Amino acid sequence: MSLLRSRFFPAGLSRGALALTLAAGMAISGAAHAEGKIRIAEQFGVVYLLLNVARDQQLIEKHGKQQGLDVKVEWTQLSGGAAVNDALLSGAIDIAGAGVGPLLTVWDRTHGRQNVKGVASLGNFPYYLVSNNPRVKSIADFTDKDRIALPAVSVSVQSRVLQLAAARQWGDKEYNRLDKWTVAVPHPDAAAAIIAGGTEISGHFGNPPFQEQELAGNPNARIVLNSYDVLGGPSSATVLYATEKFRNDNPKTYRAFVDALAEAAKFATADPEAAADLYIRVNKAKIDRALLVKILKNPQVQFKVAPQNTFALAEFMHRVGAIRNQPKSWQDYFFQDPVTAQGS
Repeated sequence: MSLLRSRFFPAGLSRGALALTLAAGMAISGAAHAEGKIRIAEQFGVVYLLLNVARDQQLIEKHGKQQGLDVKVEWTQLSGGAAVNDALLSGAIDIAGAGVGPLLTVWDRTHGRQNVKGVASLGNFPYYLVSNNPRVKSIADFTDKDRIALPAVSVSVQSRVLQLAAARQWGDKEYNRLDKWTVAVPHPDAAAAIIAGGTEISGHFGNPPFQEQELAGNPNARIVLNSYDVLGGPSSATVLYATEKFRNDNPKTYRAFVDALAEAAKFATADPEAAADLYIRVNKAKIDRALLVKILKNPQVQFKVAPQNTFALAEFMHRVGAIRNQPKSWQDYFFQDPVTAQGS
């Protein structure tokens, strides 16, 4: 849909208005579609590399043909888990790409109705909270003079990890202590602000490659928080999810999509240099190739489609009332599938 092609939505467009607009667009184009069509929403950054690989190499179409199906794939790029969730619930997309936080939010919201659940992980990546303020050495050093950019306030995985870190610093009752200083900014714009300095944005909880570009581009930039330290080790920060109806109504298309992801993960793991070249080409990314290869070869970066270490965040979100339904395990908010069976 051309409506979703911009990097981020115009200022002043509320989430409610967005949902209505998306729904209206779907009414025009027809909300239902037959098996053999899939609409995928991704965001910005190397964490979406597996989708870049699947798109460039037409892996979904390839695995569709193995199912005896010609699959038409439509790609959309959005910014922030809130926008992605609105698009999914309005019927504008079939597969949502966002953080574990947005997945848990929409899983809770649709429990017993649309039953949105996770499809697969896009891999394990450490997310860094970077600050260019020399006085900020830890999250306790942020003040009302600082602004922390992240993709979506109180919804994105970065926001939820920051809340979990705050809860451990000051107690569960203070989990949202830093929320008042967070602002929603697309990663490319937030990275530019951190590198340039001189703006109210002095912190950015981002993802690769933006966080590494900040560290390389501003001598004052430093890592204040690493998501792996908060979550207790390597974890799936970015995931893909869908409604139960799409999965049930389109079993061959769904299978082709998941199998394509698994093949993309093998490609990225086996040849990170080729994966780096693909990322630069597909995204027309202006990034130093050597820096990107270094990111992809980082031992902490693992291309796995099975989700890993997501339950700590789910438990925390239920404990502080961010979600009402209590998951008993990670399998409550992920669809069962052979390729994700070893998740956590």
